Amino acid sequence: MNLQKWLAEMQALCKPDRIYICDGSDEEYHRIAEEMVKCGALIALNPTLRPRSYLARSNPEDVARTEKDTFICSQQQEDAGPTNNWEEPGLMLQRLKKLFDGCMRGRTMYVVPYCMGPLTSPFSYFAVQLTDSPYAVLNMRWMTRMGSEVLALLKDHSFSPGVHSVGVPLSPGEKDSSWPCNPQNRLIVHFPEERSVWSFGSGYGGNALLGKKCLALRIASVIARDEGWFAEHMLITGITSPEGKKHYIAAAFPSACGKTNFAMLAPTLPGWKVECVGDDIAWMHWGADGRLWAINPEAGFFGVAPGTSERTNPNMLRALASDALFTNVALTPDGDVWWEGIGTPPPQGLISWLGVPWQPGTPAAHPNSRFTVSLKRSPICDPAAESPTGVPISAILFGGRRAHVVPLVTEAHSWRQGVLMGAMLSSERTAAAEGLVGEIRRDPFAMLPFCGYNMGDYFAHWLRMGQGEKKLPRIYSVNWFRKNSEGQFLWPGFGDNIRVIKWIFERLEGRGESMESSAGCLPKDLDLSGLQGIDLKALLSVDQKAWEHEVEEMKRYAERFKDRFPQELQSELSL
Repeated sequence: MNLQKWLAEMQALCKPDRIYICDGSDEEYHRIAEEMVKCGALIALNPTLRPRSYLARSNPEDVARTEKDTFICSQQQEDAGPTNNWEEPGLMLQRLKKLFDGCMRGRTMYVVPYCMGPLTSPFSYFAVQLTDSPYAVLNMRWMTRMGSEVLALLKDHSFSPGVHSVGVPLSPGEKDSSWPCNPQNRLIVHFPEERSVWSFGSGYGGNALLGKKCLALRIASVIARDEGWFAEHMLITGITSPEGKKHYIAAAFPSACGKTNFAMLAPTLPGWKVECVGDDIAWMHWGADGRLWAINPEAGFFGVAPGTSERTNPNMLRALASDALFTNVALTPDGDVWWEGIGTPPPQGLISWLGVPWQPGTPAAHPNSRFTVSLKRSPICDPAAESPTGVPISAILFGGRRAHVVPLVTEAHSWRQGVLMGAMLSSERTAAAEGLVGEIRRDPFAMLPFCGYNMGDYFAHWLRMGQGEKKLPRIYSVNWFRKNSEGQFLWPGFGDNIRVIKWIFERLEGRGESMESSAGCLPKDLDLSGLQGIDLKALLSVDQKAWEHEVEEMKRYAERFKDRFPQELQSELSL
């Protein structure tokens, strides 16, 4: 696609008052932020307590990703599959063009050239986002490599086009709102064959930051299928043992399962070291050495604030000490931020995320409130985070939030059983998710909202990628959230999860004793030194009847995909 021609077409359609090409500089970031402060769209935080940081408050109707408004418009409906919303591409494009006609009147069209992945990596992908949201520009500054350097490289690369609008044109002299959005007409639409994205009506998160879930997962998963690699909703972390041996792990956890906390884990066992490559997305390719190598296509963290504390994620708190953008958290009287679970009591005079004095019994921060900060701010950023070749993956973990049935940790006997582990991944809904609290939601590979094509074909892609002469990573299932009959957690989690990783390390090194179960290989023992009252037998137990019920539930779930569900997994379910 020709950039100039596309830009001219979008300018003629959206009719902005101005066009601004972003250079990606720090000066530009703070200039745009200060312009937003002056018009009331941002709040500058106390420069002594939180230097160069800002707070945004969204419209209460625009607070999260919206799966019901997200579409995969492949040429054939069966290619989108039963887990995605689909509409005929031509009809959807007509609908979008009507919405986008004149949508940027009175606003600036920001041109954001960006790269997902290190600039010099052969595995990275170039894109351009057009947006009328300065808030989106600020977030893209931290979440991608963006600006003049990318623009200069575009002449030698193809790119993915994306256009985003909050959907609120302004008449001459009309005062803007602090968070413009158009939730009644919200649409986030992907055209996988064209590698393009159109987003309308929302200014929030993955709806507006087109490089994140839209390109790096939904579009990239299709590219990965076509080219023979993986685009996954996985963290990447490097873990070094006291003996100096280092392994990199990729892990897929659904929402509210401790993904960012695990990516930045502070080990409780002496001598262990954790370094973060990324907390959300992994692009993985087979190397010439037969191993699986991963890059993080993102350049920052866009994390959930509530629950982040010194106990759960001290490294993230250090990263957020300056140069951070917060959204929908509470504001303290001295100009700092606060949220539930931060580890300190709410101060007097707290202002809630709604911009009014906080009342006890109501949320001070929205459950899906966020922070955005550069990966470089992390005190444990892995030295290979910007490596163009990526890092070699030794193990892949799948982990959901299950109070019962699923053991603390199991190892797959084979790649095929490991793929089944990923396909069976499920989690109990929390209060922040749609649906009944405690209800089991199937979330295969933690990719349910993010796979850009038929998920039955996605399972087949994983099976196919494991064939041939390759040094396959070992695959594990983990569950930090098992409870006893009184509803209390059996495992302390957080930094103590290193004890599970220690056993996985031993397995990777040819040590670590195991015992067989219908769910996979279980550890015979774990290092529980310094812990009291851990019921390891309960944590590792597999109730045969409950597990058989789990398998039957998975068989019923597989029926959704009809003949697209791989026969190899059907056979694995019958073992």
